[in-house]
Amino acid sequence: MMNRKELYKDKLQIDYFSESYIKFEEDFYRYSADGTPLTFIIDDILLSMALSHKNYFKLNKEKSVDGRDHYFQFQVTLEADNKNVRTFQYVGQRTTQKVG
Repeated sequence: MMNRKELYKDKLQIDYFSESYIKFEEDFYRYSADGTPLTFIIDDILLSMALSHKNYFKLNKEKSVDGRDHYFQFQVTLEADNKNVRTFQYVGQRTTQKVG
């Protein structure tokens, strides 16, 4: 039986060379106190958003440099030629819970 991680394998994508990813990377490192390279955790972030059916993920205040919760919001689109593939595009960060 496949676990959830295997179920979503190769179906969650982000364009690492896009302006939106570069902005996400900048924002993430600006607010994260963790020190973990984003490339090590991005797959887990995408999987978490897919499993929770949310278009954002939260950096907990315990892991942020300013002691505040940070919400990183993405636009999620289904690929036209393969509806099983979701592409995530970063749209911005905020510190309030009201995320679209």
